Amino acid sequence: MNTVALLTDFGLRDGFAGVLKGVILSINPRAEVIDLSHDIEPFNILEGALVLKAHYSYFPSGTVFVCVVDPGVGTARNPLAVRCGDYYFVAPDNGILDLVIKDINLPPKAVVIENKKYLLPKRNKTFHGRDVFSPAGAYISKGVPLKELGSEWDYRFRLDFPEPHEGGESVRGQIVYFDRFGNAVTNIPCGAYSHGIFRGEKLGVFDNFLAGSREKPGFICGSFGFMEIFISTGNAREVLKLKKGEPLELFYR
Repeated sequence: MNTVALLTDFGLRDGFAGVLKGVILSINPRAEVIDLSHDIEPFNILEGALVLKAHYSYFPSGTVFVCVVDPGVGTARNPLAVRCGDYYFVAPDNGILDLVIKDINLPPKAVVIENKKYLLPKRNKTFHGRDVFSPAGAYISKGVPLKELGSEWDYRFRLDFPEPHEGGESVRGQIVYFDRFGNAVTNIPCGAYSHGIFRGEKLGVFDNFLAGSREKPGFICGSFGFMEIFISTGNAREVLKLKKGEPLELFYR
């Protein structure tokens, strides 16, 4: 369990992401620390949940994910350590783990991180990523069982994720996220679709990004596991001035 993966909205400018690694390696020098992402949009819990859900399964069994998108830092929200399936997660109790736990589809075992033995001795109310989550993740990676970190907690789903709506011959959904290429990730899972409707226009479904047109958008099954709107070698978000929440519909073959 020496792999620790970091997911935050800290960016790289202020040293916040780097100090997490320093804390982890001070506790477990054998840890292999991997940056999943530090470019989550600030305070965007849904975006963090989507990125985590998309990529966690490609990591080795036993990986500890330290996930810190935490607009409620310093409030009464609990810091959690969770085991679900073959993975461990350390995160605030704000819904950032909801999508990955639903994807694993096994009962999670959660505890509230409260044992001071496994926290930094001096804690700042505004930086639990450094003082609470990183040390907890490091100790888990050394083999410390969850029960040592704190008391059991009944995990509750909190994320307001818009679920798609099945309609027999089609499924309706919306845009929920944009990747760095400007592709619009929807909340509709990948599937066997013949075409889609977006902004009243019929769009094709393609197997790769070069198969589409530079003049007209299309749908594609993206690496997040959801259908995406794209423009071949272009930025669909910018060209079409797309916005989160815009509705769309995909039709089955």
